Amino acid sequence: MGISPWQLIIVLVIVVLIFGTKKLRNMGGDIGGAVKNFKKSMKDEGDSKQSDTDETTPDETTPDETTPKE
Repeated sequence: MGISPWQLIIVLVIVVLIFGTKKLRNMGGDIGGAVKNFKKSMKDEGDSKQSDTDETTPDETTPDETTPKE
C-alpha cells in the first residue's frame, strides 16, 4: 500500500509543469546551500565546544578552589 513508481512520475510531471525547471533548479540550489551552511555551522559549533572544554581543563599545579583557605 505504498506509492507506486507511476504515481511518483505523475506527481513529478505535475510539479515540473507548475513550477518549471528553472524555478526547481533554483530551489534545489537554495536548499542545498542551506543544508551545506547548516552542516558547516554544526561542525563549527562542535569544534568550538571541544576547544572550550580543552581550555577549561584545570591544571594540576593550580590549587583546588573547593579546599578551605586558612
